[in-house]
Amino acid sequence: MTFPLDLDPPVFLAPMAGITDLPTRSLVARFGAGLVVSEMIASGEWLTQRPGTREKAELGLGVEGTSVQIAGREAAPMAEAARMIAGQGARLIDINMGCPAKKVTQGASGSALMKTPDHALRLIEAVVEAVDIPVTLKTRLGWDDDMLNAAPIAQRAEAAGIRMITIHGRTRCQFYKGQADWAAIRNVVDVVDIPVVANGDIVDTATARRALAQSGAQGVMVGRGVQGRPWLLAQIAHDIYGTAAPEVPQGAAFVDMVMGHYDALLAFYGTKLGLRVARKHLGWYMDHAGTGPDLRRKVLTAKSVEETMIALPDALDPENRDVAA
Repeated sequence: MTFPLDLDPPVFLAPMAGITDLPTRSLVARFGAGLVVSEMIASGEWLTQRPGTREKAELGLGVEGTSVQIAGREAAPMAEAARMIAGQGARLIDINMGCPAKKVTQGASGSALMKTPDHALRLIEAVVEAVDIPVTLKTRLGWDDDMLNAAPIAQRAEAAGIRMITIHGRTRCQFYKGQADWAAIRNVVDVVDIPVVANGDIVDTATARRALAQSGAQGVMVGRGVQGRPWLLAQIAHDIYGTAAPEVPQGAAFVDMVMGHYDALLAFYGTKLGLRVARKHLGWYMDHAGTGPDLRRKVLTAKSVEETMIALPDALDPENRDVAA
């Protein structure tokens, strides 16, 4: 059983809308990750070249260890989008059948496809047949507790040519509530011969070990756990698979890393939008640093890049705070 493109180590970054943009994926990849996945690309928007969509995919195409995730509800647009993305250098395409967001499922995309497995398989077959690069699939356990059909869908997807399946251990109707059921992922592992990746509530090495043990999966995919800790995937890979340990930045090195990420976000989005997008990342970094409420407010309410950059060293490095005191 081998991963497509020999992805190694099997610790992957999950796609997260509005979060796993190119600067963030690049930072996580620099520390070490077997795979990073782009934000979801809606196939219809891709084909009509809706502003912002093409850029998301183009600025990660051809990068080693990167997958472009697509979503849709009709076979022809999905296949054509996959063909175009592959033609522009993508190395791996992932089909989204796991997104629980209402705006996605109301359009019969994402995890809504688990309610119509025959139709979902037509989409999968169309994408696989359209490209020569590996195609993977991301789903949930099912639509709700009365429709836990990830295993039969996985079997049919494997027969259609899917090379790897990631399962989020919740149903769509759970959204992100409760605890991910890693043990339920074993039902998928037991019926396919391709790699299965466990996803959901994996936030550190301990939870990664439990997810692997309970699911029997061959790898893990981490989402929200990396927020404020872009080295997390590399740390999990080191602890479980013996890869090189990441140099976790501390003090001034942590400030430098955050400022570098901040600069990259501003360059990627432009200053006006970049200031807004960066705030959530800065908030997560301050969560990790234990920043107090006054300094946190100062950073998050800064009106300019210059104000933010002046406030960050004190907010992120305890030694600076001690000196200021």
